[in-house]
Amino acid sequence: MHQYYTLSQANAALPEVKKKYEHLLQCRDRVMRAEQLIQAGMASGIGLGEYMARKRELNTMVTAFYGAIEALEGTGVAIKGINEGLLDFPSKRFDDEVWLCWKYGEAEIKFWHEKDSGFNDRKPLAVSDESLT
Repeated sequence: MHQYYTLSQANAALPEVKKKYEHLLQCRDRVMRAEQLIQAGMASGIGLGEYMARKRELNTMVTAFYGAIEALEGTGVAIKGINEGLLDFPSKRFDDEVWLCWKYGEAEIKFWHEKDSGFNDRKPLAVSDESLT
């Protein structure tokens, strides 16, 4: 079921969302390191057995990475930029669907933008929580 967040609900969800996002970053970093190991091994002439073992490890890590994406998006949050740390919470401002915009490192949600725009068009929240349903 699709869920809209109020500002207070989104801010209350932030600790769990942040935890899931940090786990996602860890998974991404593991995938990147595993890919680098495979590339380094290929350059140094590893055997097929070692290559296949590293490839299986990479596949396991990629599966975990996609699982972390699903877990984070399972909260109802949309990932707009993994590397940039951009996450959006679906909300409504009066009758319009909007995104409550959060960037990793921000203490709370202080911005929003229309559903068809992005981070560069975000606006400060100058509305009361009652207008976000």
